[in-house]
Order: sequence, then C-alpha cells, then structure tokens
Amino acid sequence: MLSKEEERFIRYWEQNRLRRKKVVRQFLLGIPIGLLFVIPIVINFASGWNKSAGVEANSQDFDPRVLFIALLLIVGFTSIFYQRHKWDQYEQRYRELLARQARDEHAAQATHATKATADPATDPSSTPASDQQGGE
Repeated sequence: MLSKEEERFIRYWEQNRLRRKKVVRQFLLGIPIGLLFVIPIVINFASGWNKSAGVEANSQDFDPRVLFIALLLIVGFTSIFYQRHKWDQYEQRYRELLARQARDEHAAQATHATKATADPATDPSSTPASDQQGGE
C-alpha cells in the first residue's frame, strides 16, 4: 500500500511532469541554483581579494563582456542541469511508485482469488463424498 504522501506525489507528477520537462521552465526554476555559483565569483572579483585577478582586470586585454557571458553561461548551464537532474529523480520515483502500486494491486487480486477458491466452507461443491452419501 502506498502512503498518502506517495499517492499525492503520483497525482502531482502526473499533472506536472510534462510542464516541468520544458527547458524554459527548467531554466527559470533553476536560476537560484545558478546564482549560487555566480555570486561568489562576482564577490571575489569585486572585492579585490585576489590580487592577480585585479591585475588582470585592469589590463588592456581584459574584456568585461567575456566575463559577463561566462557568468551567464554558468547560470544557464547549472540551472538547466540541476532541474533536469531533479526531473530525472522525480521521474524515477514516479515510475517506482507506479510499479509498486501495480505489484500491490496484483498481489491483492491474487490473494483475493486464492482465498475465494481455497475456502471449502463457502463452496458447497467441495463437500466430502462421505457427507453426500449419508455419513456411512
């Protein structure tokens, strides 16, 4: 038997699995995770903690657009990757719960069928021959 939480998850995932698989939605939901990677990089860069990074940033070869594009790529990749990984985990859980639900239903039907055929008290055709002949 599935718990109520597992049944709620099955209903939720049946309704939302295709919506959560879309790349745009994965990107939007995963932005906070991507920002967890990017914000420390920006803080480290802006604080001047790393002197060699400051020297590189002040050189003529440094292009801030490259840094900005790299930060956007980090946010995009980590957000989409994280959400796809999360989607795969939910999908695996969903399939396992459906398999367990089907197995439980099959076992319940098999148990019910065996009880119905194995109970001689409820089946008049399964009485012993000596009872039918008058108890000789």
